[in-house]
Amino acid sequence: MPAGHISRVRALYRRILLLHRLLPPDLKALGDQYVKDEFRRHKTVRSDEAQRFLQEWEVYAAVLWQQANENRQNSTEKACFGTALPAERLDDFRDEQIGQLQELMQEATKPNRQFSITESRKPKF
Repeated sequence: MPAGHISRVRALYRRILLLHRLLPPDLKALGDQYVKDEFRRHKTVRSDEAQRFLQEWEVYAAVLWQQANENRQNSTEKACFGTALPAERLDDFRDEQIGQLQELMQEATKPNRQFSITESRKPKF
């Protein structure tokens, strides 16, 4: 794998995790875990699949950045993140990816999350 490619992947990964800090805590935790799993899962893919993977995650990062800025400007409204996935885009997905999307949707829409996140203001010693 070329060094330029590796640095591009690492920079994108770090950028996404930094952008996730702008999300509500439950979405941040879910997003961080998903990103970590996906980047790990795609470490050894073919070059053409790696290019598409990076392009899609770069679009995600750009949309998240735009939505975070819009949410900051509209501070009186409830923050809104995400976009609808058009049905025709599902034709591009493999069965495994459809299953992952289904699991992600179920986790994201659970009324009672399986994890609890609290932000402590006290320093840990």
